[in-house]
Amino acid sequence: MLGNIISGLFLAMFMSNSGGLWDNSKKYVEAGNEGGKGSDAHKAAVVGDTVGDPFKDTAGPSINTQITVVSLVASLLSALFASFSILG
Repeated sequence: MLGNIISGLFLAMFMSNSGGLWDNSKKYVEAGNEGGKGSDAHKAAVVGDTVGDPFKDTAGPSINTQITVVSLVASLLSALFASFSILG
């Protein structure tokens, strides 16, 4: 359970930050940097923004739900785990 929480936390932080980075890079290019609108950099930034929006808006927060469900199932099944334990 602890591994699930820690890995979920790091994954959520990664997805949140990288999604924001991709979104902000498109805004940076559209402000006239790296060739501005219509350039190859802008086309790449639009693709990155398409990937980044689900990362920061849906995928990151859904990790919280996954952590909650795994914790709930582990708590509910803890008596079953204890009864079939190798240690006694």
